[in-house]
Amino acid sequence: MNFFQDKTVLVTGGCGTVGRELVKQLIQKYSVKELIVLDNNESELFLLAETYRDHGNAHFFLCDIRDENALTRKMEGTDIVFHTAAFKHVILCEQVPHEAVQTNIMGVDNVIRAAVNAGVSKVIFTSSDKAVNPTNVMGTSKLMGERLTTAANVEFRKSGCIFASTRFGNVLGSRGSVIPIFREQIKKGGPITLTHEAMTRFIMSIEQSVQLIIDSAMLARGGEVFVTKMPVIRIKDLAEVMIDKLAPGYGQDPSQIEIHEIGVKPGEKLYEELMTDEETGRAMELEQYFVVKPAIMKRFTNIDYSYEGVVSNEVTNPYNSANEAALSHDELLQFLDENRLI
Repeated sequence: MNFFQDKTVLVTGGCGTVGRELVKQLIQKYSVKELIVLDNNESELFLLAETYRDHGNAHFFLCDIRDENALTRKMEGTDIVFHTAAFKHVILCEQVPHEAVQTNIMGVDNVIRAAVNAGVSKVIFTSSDKAVNPTNVMGTSKLMGERLTTAANVEFRKSGCIFASTRFGNVLGSRGSVIPIFREQIKKGGPITLTHEAMTRFIMSIEQSVQLIIDSAMLARGGEVFVTKMPVIRIKDLAEVMIDKLAPGYGQDPSQIEIHEIGVKPGEKLYEELMTDEETGRAMELEQYFVVKPAIMKRFTNIDYSYEGVVSNEVTNPYNSANEAALSHDELLQFLDENRLI
């Protein structure tokens, strides 16, 4: 709790689902000395600033991560940067790959260079499990973001800045995620549209994703990728649980709401992975996370990768959502209720 009290923290993408929760926790739970929030969404930024207008230590600025000079000016005097700004929708990135490259790859590079120029002490990049063996533009861009972040520890060694990444699964309840889509379909009496009945995903709540980001800032030594241990669900099970739970409240008969399979979208995977087989060979297990150390360790020999609460120094299972036991209907309903998702 005391880690952030004397620090100035900057968050990119503060108006996104994860960024917004991160801002909330840094202000209300961790009492940062000063918080700088950046986003290029003018209307959402204005509303977010109004929410925290009584917090004199929180400052909100229009800024696009495609502008390195603007980032450098905003980062001056900053201790820690949390980079959450990104394009996240698979289908939209597939349609216009150039835009995904400009934001998800070049934007990361801009954040890195701005942090070095401004004398920042630590940068945490938020990635995705779609970066593992990517089959789409979005996942590929996130993988490049991870590699840029790891390489920055060597490329800008003299700066003294520590760069690390966090990798997590689907954040249930985030804007554009499947829960609000299913809810609206149930409200209308269906049908619920499912891309494929065999589709599985690693899941987490917004609060859990932010906890990983914050913990990573405290744990990071340089170049690691922190991966959260996450439960697995079948998307079809989620649809069925939501129908049973929500339909009566909307005056709908659960038995009359159909589930229609519409086919996998371009670039979409039937399953997700937490790590590649190669990464497991350089990973270690903590109580709540896995830590994937850099691939070219001889370039990081001056870094001591020791952490409290180590469960194992070896990881043998790459964790594929298709091969892991999925939550039962009851367990899934409990997860949704406990995290106030439905």
